[in-house]
Amino acid sequence: MTRIVPGLTAASVGAAAAWAVHWAVPAVPALTAVMVLGVAAAHLPVVRDGMRGVARPGLSVASKRLMRLAVVLLGANLSLRELREVGLPTLVMVVGVVAVTFIGTWWLGHRIGLHGDQPLLIASGYAICGASAIGAVSAATGSDEDDAAASLAVVTLCGTLAIAVLPLLQHPLGLDDLQFGRWVGASVHDVGQVVATASTAGPLAVGDAIVVKMMRILLLAPLVAVVTLSLRRRRVLYANRYLPDSAGNGLHGKRPALVPVFVIGFVAMVGLRSTGWLSEGVLVGMEMAQQILLSTALFGLGTAVHLPTLTRTGGRAAVLGLSAWIVVAGVSYAGVLVTT
Repeated sequence: MTRIVPGLTAASVGAAAAWAVHWAVPAVPALTAVMVLGVAAAHLPVVRDGMRGVARPGLSVASKRLMRLAVVLLGANLSLRELREVGLPTLVMVVGVVAVTFIGTWWLGHRIGLHGDQPLLIASGYAICGASAIGAVSAATGSDEDDAAASLAVVTLCGTLAIAVLPLLQHPLGLDDLQFGRWVGASVHDVGQVVATASTAGPLAVGDAIVVKMMRILLLAPLVAVVTLSLRRRRVLYANRYLPDSAGNGLHGKRPALVPVFVIGFVAMVGLRSTGWLSEGVLVGMEMAQQILLSTALFGLGTAVHLPTLTRTGGRAAVLGLSAWIVVAGVSYAGVLVTT
């Protein structure tokens, strides 16, 4: 237990510093600040050795276990009643945006030669909800921490870019406030980034942006299940082809759960929120806890970024990030025009 205290303390301090930066300069998103601070801490000579040594166990706990708790609490933001009010056409549009974005980004990532699980993780982040989706999918698939950290850096930075760019496009693209809100909700990754972007068009845009964004988040559990099932199937095919002795068992070792426990917790939290039993004060507290856990986890992931390694694939990752951004923005724009 004492092994993880230094790392958890460092992650907590980093998260607090990021929020202090956000409160002092609201234009700087807290999640962006915490990622930058985490990367900086991993490379500053004064603290670098500690981050890679005595603090590493606690930072790994923060980036994995605290991330899972954050995903569970994310479900408290969702209410099935709010989703029903949006209507079936918008739901179909959101499902289509998620599917096209995920498949297109994953395919392009492999085509440009991005290594490891980065294509899968970047695709998940763009399609669903940024950091939370990357954390959920990486935990379910056992992805390498370096891949998760690099993917998170790309998705977070591109999501932050949307805050500045999308409001400039509202009027040239002929979107009213409601349409703009739905476009933002369908195309921007993190909930905080959605609110910041849609707020430029007023409360009507923010309301619709959040509801559409919640619909995307609700698809997190099915996405994790599909990814895990696909991974399981690939392992079985590999075992049957190259490990014939395992044909009767499918593959050696423990198979990953189709739906991890923390994703089940996420769905359960959605159901609990939908009952109406949770008071406004409790919901506010849970949202604050989710943001604290997510920030702490992101600092831990940020310290896992190794810039010399990242620079070797940084160009390809940047190309994939910008291309995926164009895809999700374009598909969601078309979907909004069709459904409103």
